[in-house]
Amino acid sequence: MSSFTVAILSAPGRITFADRPLAPPREGQVRVRLEGCGVCGSNLPVWEGRPWFTYPLAPGAPGHEGWGVVDAVGPEVDGVREGDPVATLSQNAFAEYDLCEVSQIVRLPASLGGRPFPGEALGCAMNVFRRCDIQSHHRVAVVGVGFLGALLIQLAARAGARVYAVARRPFARETARRMGATEVIAMEGHAQVIGRVKELTGDAGCERVIEAAGLQWPLDLAGELTAERGRLIIAGYHQDGTRQVNLQLWNWRGLDVVNAHERDLRIYREGVLAAAEAVAAGRIDPYPLYTHSFALDEVTSALNAMKDRPHGFMKGLVTYV
Repeated sequence: MSSFTVAILSAPGRITFADRPLAPPREGQVRVRLEGCGVCGSNLPVWEGRPWFTYPLAPGAPGHEGWGVVDAVGPEVDGVREGDPVATLSQNAFAEYDLCEVSQIVRLPASLGGRPFPGEALGCAMNVFRRCDIQSHHRVAVVGVGFLGALLIQLAARAGARVYAVARRPFARETARRMGATEVIAMEGHAQVIGRVKELTGDAGCERVIEAAGLQWPLDLAGELTAERGRLIIAGYHQDGTRQVNLQLWNWRGLDVVNAHERDLRIYREGVLAAAEAVAAGRIDPYPLYTHSFALDEVTSALNAMKDRPHGFMKGLVTYV
């Protein structure tokens, strides 16, 4: 193959495609034959358009959950060989191939080769869970059950915690049960949700509350569900505007509030490595959450599905093989 196809986000809501020559990797780089890329909620702001974005985006952007096989290795690269399965942490994975710095790939166990592995998303779940510091005696509320929330329910349940899942969609509530939630609560009224959690916890609230929705009301709700001296973990992606918080409540209860988003590539890599080990060992099972699959020429449909979340939608994957 002398060329490959890449998707280009040329304007809000508009994808075009181009053929690019297949270039050899330079020093410190590897070339990855991508097998797929996950679609992430963080893709939506740039897909919908915001005043601060400039278009067109770089070819393959904003795909950042890629996986595939090393196709060629550049000079001065150690620890990875042609044929190794890898996850990529570049931003250009809506494409058939990607040139990555060696620091932007994570080698996967051989047992995960040929299987979907949106590494950045799985690593994010592991990093959020680490910052939650969940213990077996904790009561944990997860507010918002998408892909990330569902993984965190599974991790918390397997840590021995009692997990209360709060979700809007009936399908998401069913998924939460399958992931190990102790109780499932419909997100259908502020007072009703708070009252149910108080009933379950003897008015004490939850020692750990994870907000995984990325919206104002679930953030308000999450604070109300957190026990005195508890920890509120903000895992939702809040990029559609500013937020207000009930600092009086947070202050009175003495809450620890953790913004669980990472920006350090080293920590991203640690999370992806932890996720690869956990999936390979069967400690977490993300495969039932991969609910929708799209071809590369269907990236527009994949991004719209992420936005509209049709019935049964948890995680969309754009696959190339």
